[in-house]
Amino acid sequence: MIRILSFALLTLMLTTPVAPAQDNDQPTGTISVSDSAQQDAAIATRIRDILAVLDGYEDVTVTVSSGIVTLRGTTLDAAAAGNLNDLAGRIEGVVAIRNQVTETTDVSRRLNPAFDRFERRMADLMAWLPLLAIAFTAFLVVVFLGILIARMRQPWDRFAPNAFIADIYRQVIRLAFAIAGVVVGLDILGATALLSTILGAAGIIGLAIGFAVRDTVENFIASIMLSIRQPFRPNDAVEINGDEGKVVRLTSRATILLSWDGNHIRIPNATVFKSRIVNFTMNAERRFFFDIGINPGSDMARATQTAKDTLAALPFTLTAPAPDAWIEAIGDSTVTLRLAGWIDQRDTSLLAARGEAIRLSLAALAEAGIDMPEPTYRLIGAGGEGLGQLPAPPSAGSTPPPAQPEDAMDVQAHAEHALEAIVEEERREKRGKDLLSRDAPTE
Repeated sequence: MIRILSFALLTLMLTTPVAPAQDNDQPTGTISVSDSAQQDAAIATRIRDILAVLDGYEDVTVTVSSGIVTLRGTTLDAAAAGNLNDLAGRIEGVVAIRNQVTETTDVSRRLNPAFDRFERRMADLMAWLPLLAIAFTAFLVVVFLGILIARMRQPWDRFAPNAFIADIYRQVIRLAFAIAGVVVGLDILGATALLSTILGAAGIIGLAIGFAVRDTVENFIASIMLSIRQPFRPNDAVEINGDEGKVVRLTSRATILLSWDGNHIRIPNATVFKSRIVNFTMNAERRFFFDIGINPGSDMARATQTAKDTLAALPFTLTAPAPDAWIEAIGDSTVTLRLAGWIDQRDTSLLAARGEAIRLSLAALAEAGIDMPEPTYRLIGAGGEGLGQLPAPPSAGSTPPPAQPEDAMDVQAHAEHALEAIVEEERREKRGKDLLSRDAPTE
């Protein structure tokens, strides 16, 4: 198999035609009638003198007969052989050109120019080496100066609203000094024209990277805006995009919440910035409300007033804003009474206060003789006396006396304070990774 492939390769090499002679681009104009050997010799001598000065035509021979120039030999490439037609056609007295120059296949002749170019470039490098060293040293000096300025705590910490923005200022300073170092180095080398090419390539690369990491860039910009505006503080109780919890920290990519179940919720900052944010901690007062169904036959005014008085008498409800109660809706067999009260959520648990208010309100309404709704069914049949009639209400003597309302239970915010302690502990463990500050202004 190897012999067959070798034979096929050798046959292909032998049958491949060498670059054909260049016979096009013949000279134009009127051909003179006179002919002389002196003129042919002068034409040949002139062409040989020109080829002797040019590189790559050492193996080319020139003969002229009756104004017809015949070129034979080899050149390094076909383009050099084709250029001979233009060169010979510009000589006065040339009638026609017979270009039989082909492209050489000699390995040494083809490699020698490459070695020569390498030697020239190395010589140029050695000549430029001192200037390159000076330019590189100037670049390092400018960059080092930028690093020193960026490491200064002042004035960046004073100008920036928080540490995150101050760090961004430092990064911008480093980048600006790095670009300035490149400009200084190129100016020393006299190659400032390359700067536009470098900046253009950097712009295109930056644009491509920006499209590739668009979400990351969006989160980063949102982090900057959130760190400046600060719509919440550490340990604030918030609702973001339907998720509720205590704010743990704000990073350069996401906002971390601690849910009421003790789970971490990580929300991208781009989502936080564009979402509806409810901050429950901004005001100490917070309202709770619940619904109680009462019998449609009950005294609605008495039920409403009893509910208000009950909420107002609770030790954990605030007098301003005052508790309130109103009829919210009416159903098939019930009237919905809505009760609302306010608490100081710094000391009182919202869920515990709501539950205790429900318990004591039910007891107070029962004591006041306000009946709770019961499902009523009406049966319609073919006959039967009394079918479909409502049962008679029990007599007053058979109704058991209502239970006396109990005292309010403990509704202090123990669970909320425990979550706050967890948040503070975690913030102490990961100090330096938070963009929030209690001293920063809020919007």
